[in-house]
Amino acid sequence: MLEGGVGLGHVSSAVRTTGRFGGTVTADCNTPGRPAAAEAAAPTLRCLVLTGFGGYDKLKLQQRPAAPPAPGPGQLSLRVRACGLNFSDLFARQGLHDRLPPLPLTPGVEGAGEVVAVGEGVADRKVGDRVMVLTRWGMWQEEATVPAAHTFLMPEAMSFEEGAALLGNYLTAYMVLFDFGNLRPGHSVLVHMAAGGVGMAALQLCRTVENVTVFGTASASKHEVLRNNGVAHPIDYHTVDYVDAIKKISPRGVDIVMDPLGGSDTAKGYSLLKPMGKLITYGVANMMTGPKRNLMAMARTWWNQLSVTAQQLLQSNRAVCGFYLGALEDDPELLGRVVARLLALYSQGHIKPHIDSVWPFEKVANAMKQLQEKKNVGKVILVPGPEKD
Repeated sequence: MLEGGVGLGHVSSAVRTTGRFGGTVTADCNTPGRPAAAEAAAPTLRCLVLTGFGGYDKLKLQQRPAAPPAPGPGQLSLRVRACGLNFSDLFARQGLHDRLPPLPLTPGVEGAGEVVAVGEGVADRKVGDRVMVLTRWGMWQEEATVPAAHTFLMPEAMSFEEGAALLGNYLTAYMVLFDFGNLRPGHSVLVHMAAGGVGMAALQLCRTVENVTVFGTASASKHEVLRNNGVAHPIDYHTVDYVDAIKKISPRGVDIVMDPLGGSDTAKGYSLLKPMGKLITYGVANMMTGPKRNLMAMARTWWNQLSVTAQQLLQSNRAVCGFYLGALEDDPELLGRVVARLLALYSQGHIKPHIDSVWPFEKVANAMKQLQEKKNVGKVILVPGPEKD
């Protein structure tokens, strides 16, 4: 994927990736030796393929034969209408993801679309259903086969873009705030990267609880949006020390710190906790400083990571938690219960995915830059259809 556009290409073998929650996602790309005329006449499906580790050019737009969908037992095939872009995809491109299958592979951990075929044993889904999907990899293509148990029916009023934006961000924000954070009326919360996908989800969820005070870090240009979404105290981390800024307003600190940053920021967050406060770390965004892997940033992040003993936790009456959505792949019932709560909140009008921008597959480089350079407010979405004039 080059800056000025994405060239079509072929891969020499099938791209096959293991589903985050079991099963497989398939993306069989064209094989060499296929006659040019037959290839031109045969219907094809478009897919984005990660061919190596590094910059934006490592992601290629390719085509594969449009074979009839053949989901296995417990699976279904869907026509993908929208895909979510997450930091996990950026980490995968740089070779930093610890659960990455061998290359080449199709990235994408979430999406939404229409069911086109149902495998044996799948009784609660049918052709034509509109579903949201979580999977380890493989959603950045026009058609995907996924485990049926990890698809979720979409409300009639929900768009495919909203469906692709809901699961990863809102599951993370909800479980961090409520399952680990035990968010209650009167609590105070520090939300880092408050204008991002998880951040905006967290702001909406905080507003479902009475009298919650939110501190949110973001660039100054995003502060008006944060205020409109319930942030009482937006902080420009570029110009002020957020620890000092928070302690001037709340000398005792905060009840919950949401930490997607890692490194020295985790230790700073811990220092901000009130007694009985909780820090929940769910990312290491500080390791990513540019398009390619930065070994110095990686080393600095891990060297500065918080180290705390059980005795220190006991004496300070604080808690440190870690959350990784991908590690819950063996507990679909837990995720299903949380999704049901989220869909109820959506139907009641309490939450609604904030879409920053929608990009065709051809502009995946621009979409990744939007997220990596933190220009987004809300979720960045990819759509597989060809670019429109």
